[in-house]
Amino acid sequence: MHVKNFLNPETTEKLQQVLKEHEHRDIRERSLIFLLLNNGKTQAQFCDLIGCSLRKIAYWSVHGDRLRIIG
Repeated sequence: MHVKNFLNPETTEKLQQVLKEHEHRDIRERSLIFLLLNNGKTQAQFCDLIGCSLRKIAYWSVHGDRLRIIG
């Protein structure tokens, strides 16, 4: 289970900016995954919300590097 609000405010703001402005859909989707996890949502809760597989969400939840996404 993920801890709510694990991202610092600066990182959250950068991820929100990436979500709004990045040209690549996959990068926006990864940003959204981190933001939803930070909001305390479970992987199963937002699987249907963003329309991708639970496997993809689980992968990025474990292996994703939020600093590389916002880099």
